[in-house]
Amino acid sequence: MLTAEMNQQLTRIGYGTPMGTLLRRYWYPVAFTRELEEFPVKRTRLLGEDFALFKTPRGRYGILPEACPHRKASLAYGVVENEGLRCPYHGWMFDHEGRCIDQPAERDDTNFADRVRVEAGQVQELGGLVWAYIGPSPAPELPRFDVYVMDGVRDIGWCELPCSWLQIMENAVDPHHVEWLHGRYFDFIGRREGFTSPPSFAKKHVKIGFTAFEWGIIKRRVLEGASEENDDWKIGHPLVFPYNMRVGGAGIEQMQIRVPIDDTHTRFMLYTTHSPEGGAFWEQALVPDYQIPWIDESGRHIVNYVEGQDIMTWVTQGAIPDRTTEHLGRSDIGVTMLRRMFREQMEVVAAGGDPLGVIREPHDRIDLPCERDKFHAGAAFALDFLAMGSSRFSPQLDALRKLYIDAAARVQTAAS
Repeated sequence: MLTAEMNQQLTRIGYGTPMGTLLRRYWYPVAFTRELEEFPVKRTRLLGEDFALFKTPRGRYGILPEACPHRKASLAYGVVENEGLRCPYHGWMFDHEGRCIDQPAERDDTNFADRVRVEAGQVQELGGLVWAYIGPSPAPELPRFDVYVMDGVRDIGWCELPCSWLQIMENAVDPHHVEWLHGRYFDFIGRREGFTSPPSFAKKHVKIGFTAFEWGIIKRRVLEGASEENDDWKIGHPLVFPYNMRVGGAGIEQMQIRVPIDDTHTRFMLYTTHSPEGGAFWEQALVPDYQIPWIDESGRHIVNYVEGQDIMTWVTQGAIPDRTTEHLGRSDIGVTMLRRMFREQMEVVAAGGDPLGVIREPHDRIDLPCERDKFHAGAAFALDFLAMGSSRFSPQLDALRKLYIDAAARVQTAAS
């Protein structure tokens, strides 16, 4: 268990808090590329702060605090121009660096505008997402993880959840929940609702392990009927510090993203690149996104698919769980390791250093270790993923199902 003080240190992410100071060293996805194509300015909330995100007619992105420093009207309703964002209230204009470059009703022969400035962040587009950095300068490089840049067909599931991002991240280092939540419980729900749950999730864990590496923690498991030579142990898959988890199998390449909106709200995203061997991929002008349904009309959690089950366990813990009354066992070694890692990295930042996973060198692609034969289920895992995971809500589901079936047929034909 944690003390109340330690729990608060790990979960409070506002400006100036130890965890907030650590988390502001990283880039976060704050919008879909298609959103700013549809309308060039929008409100976004990140790490307990409100911002106006915009894209100029020349294609440059920017992010500014939402409240105009003049009279505090919202810049998220501003006018986007070539040089920046103009407040809708009195027309004050701010450039991408946060400088006030025009004050229409003020005199031109003063330095008043020079004395007005806001703390601008930095913005880039990558993989169909708009990313923002709101920490201190100089900004690190935006990591070009493999999922965002590899060949394949993409989609992005998302929802906003009323709970702290930390309990979602702790789930990423909790292997045993798979055989129970996604195995036994899934089977129970399937029998009640008249479907067959995927058997690969119900396999018993014989052994689990965790290895620290340059991007976070690699999670490993040995399932019944397998050995340490199987991908689940030999390669594993990583928690990418501080807010991602990389998973894969049978041509599915996925980053699970948990963006801390504020202390008690998280934007959960499933960024999937469908890249089966032998696949024929189509061009995507914009990456399609879909909303993940997690609660029904009566207010009950939707638990007949994998991510819906996860969401139920995260949200029902409460907005911020009282960790002073929890009882951790030997199976929770990964959770303990992650909490220790967060505290260590807060100390690194307090001492003036770069925390884990901050990259300063330009690069083309960062390949992360990730299992391919997940749960030693082979190609069947991909079709289970489409049938029993959140991708069943994707607008391109039928095309994706055909992609995997056709890819398997091509590989079989080539082998014969």
